[in-house]
Amino acid sequence: MSKGKVLIVGSNATRMEVRNGGSAPTGQYLNETVVPAMALVAAGYEVVLATPNGEKPHIDPASDGPGHFGGDQAAYERARVYFDTDPAMNQPRTLRSVIGEGLDSYAGVFVPGGHAPVVDLMQDADLGVILRHFHQTGKPTALLCHGPIAVAAAIDDAKAFRAALMDGDTAKAAQLAQGWPYAGYNMTVFSNSEEKIVEDNALHDKLYFYMVDALTLAGGKLITNPVDFAPNVIVDRELITGQNPKSDHPLAAELVAALDRSLVAA
Repeated sequence: MSKGKVLIVGSNATRMEVRNGGSAPTGQYLNETVVPAMALVAAGYEVVLATPNGEKPHIDPASDGPGHFGGDQAAYERARVYFDTDPAMNQPRTLRSVIGEGLDSYAGVFVPGGHAPVVDLMQDADLGVILRHFHQTGKPTALLCHGPIAVAAAIDDAKAFRAALMDGDTAKAAQLAQGWPYAGYNMTVFSNSEEKIVEDNALHDKLYFYMVDALTLAGGKLITNPVDFAPNVIVDRELITGQNPKSDHPLAAELVAALDRSLVAA
């Protein structure tokens, strides 16, 4: 019997705006999606995947290989098979339908990374409803790598907040974030120095804003590992955040532990 349901919130973004015009391809990272999902299932939880439009997330090709699985080809292949064939990964719901059926039936929520959440999830009103529910009920809320930027969706006017960041209007962004539920929380996200490496070596362009700066403007207390791409997980109350792809296993362990504690306390 399942210990409970955990909502996995995926992105539908496939392109991301960059400074020098146009956009760059993007998506969700395979390991960041599958490693926590498989850990949840192994721990006895049921996972339910939902996205803004109800379509399956697109995997960023940059993550589609054994390099993000410690060079373990077998681990990569298991992850690929799980994402490609498991019913939980292939019957996505819309975020709105999940809200409509009731959020009380979920024990926790998880948002994986890749740059994709920077495009859609951080300004999605339905995700804002979901995050505020899990915040108010104190249920485990885990986000990984670029996934933590999605907590901006809990800002009252998240679309305007993102637009202000895109315009470089930091004063307006900070004003719009007033009353954000996660203000004062310790958290982490993909660091500025890590982002610069990606800009130089993968995007070959610049982003409009960095995740650390955006969440700091909103009122978060950002704690990043100064060693680029070294694991880092921060836990503050119900919020569990991981900094980068190599934080996948540590974040999964923290999420399972938090869910298990909630079961004992219930």
